[in-house]
Amino acid sequence: MSTPAGPPADRTPRARATRGRRARKRVPRSAHGMWIPAVGRPDPVAVLERQGADRVPELLPVRYGRMVLSPFAFLRGSAAIMAADLAATDNTGLTVQLCGDAHLMNFGLYASPERIQLFDVNDFDETFPGPFEWDVKRLAVSAAVAARDNGLGKGPAHRAARESVTQYRLMIRRLADLGELDVWYTHVDAAGIVRLIRPGGRGRARATFARARRRTSLQALGKLTEVVDGRRRIVDDPPLVERLGGPDLTELRKAFSDYRSTLTEERRALLDRYRFVDAARKVVGVGSVGTRCFIVLLIGRDDGDPLFLQIKEAAPSVLEEHLPNGVYDHPGRRVVAGQRLTQAASDIFLGWMTGSHGRAYYWRQLRDMKGAVDLAALSSGQLVRYAGLCGVALARAHARSGDRIALAAYLGAGDTFDRAVADFALRYADQNAADHSALEASIAAGVIAAEPGV
Repeated sequence: MSTPAGPPADRTPRARATRGRRARKRVPRSAHGMWIPAVGRPDPVAVLERQGADRVPELLPVRYGRMVLSPFAFLRGSAAIMAADLAATDNTGLTVQLCGDAHLMNFGLYASPERIQLFDVNDFDETFPGPFEWDVKRLAVSAAVAARDNGLGKGPAHRAARESVTQYRLMIRRLADLGELDVWYTHVDAAGIVRLIRPGGRGRARATFARARRRTSLQALGKLTEVVDGRRRIVDDPPLVERLGGPDLTELRKAFSDYRSTLTEERRALLDRYRFVDAARKVVGVGSVGTRCFIVLLIGRDDGDPLFLQIKEAAPSVLEEHLPNGVYDHPGRRVVAGQRLTQAASDIFLGWMTGSHGRAYYWRQLRDMKGAVDLAALSSGQLVRYAGLCGVALARAHARSGDRIALAAYLGAGDTFDRAVADFALRYADQNAADHSALEASIAAGVIAAEPGV
């Protein structure tokens, strides 16, 4: 009886762990604590202006108005700036499917197809294959910046950043010991989150979950629509919501058909049970403001059975100019594929298509029990624990696409990597504050037009 050949030698757990440890020679773990701006570092405001060159011009003041509100708001919109800064540093070569913009507000609750509330990464506009530490550093920086925005000192900021990295490392090491299917099926659900929260905070957490469960298309129907002459339509609220008509609506109806073709057969059958009712342009987020985003209202069995879909323009990832070419030429497909690869479960209506002028888009549900944490309301301890939870979710996402055994071997059992990245986070938080001040100065000088409070 012959013996199975087994995996190739370079795919054995031992060989994979050796690869991870060898990466320490390329970038020692302690080296991650350094941050020195590169010689000739681009002007941060110029980076933002260049990014806005292909966006809707009249919405750019809204984007800058939202970004200037605080250093954390600035961080949310400045993924392109930090990507360039990270690209100027040495990297481990340990590649995963990056979120590309892994700050604290890009994690949250949503419903799985089985209607279980999951906690996971929930924004993939910048997803792209790259070195794992880029996501980890952006997450840690966001924890430090959030702590500062909340009026907390250097100590709490460092603890929040470090906890996000520590929990990432511990989760990667746990997943490294599991089989492939066990890793694939691992998820963080609402019940699991409650168990992680101290008893005194569980009531507030359950209230957050309950609010998220109410955030559905039916709730959006009451907030975003009205009945005029017996017909349901989206309410105009310019510049944030503007109904489409004439050629624009015709174009979107055609795009709807193209999007439909990217769904699997059973999901096309489900979508076909709905009828197209209305559409509008809708401004969303901070970093996305100025890109072309729309919502579509569909009605199923009756007026009480709505489905809102969101269509977001998919531009090239901010990581692409700094990393080797990815697998997908279509930016919309890149976003969808990256989300499906890294999320524990994904929206059944995820799809993509090409619109007018060759612009790429992806489609998803607008509201599907989605919920986010109010960072400003968190105490120091709560922020630390929330940062750790995000670290757990990020590790689970990376383990699906990267070599978790190599990552675990690189990270090790000690806290050298944790402390280094937390040190980096505080140093880069200073850089982010300076960049935010540069935007404030540009607005004050009239170089940049901003429309705050919109």
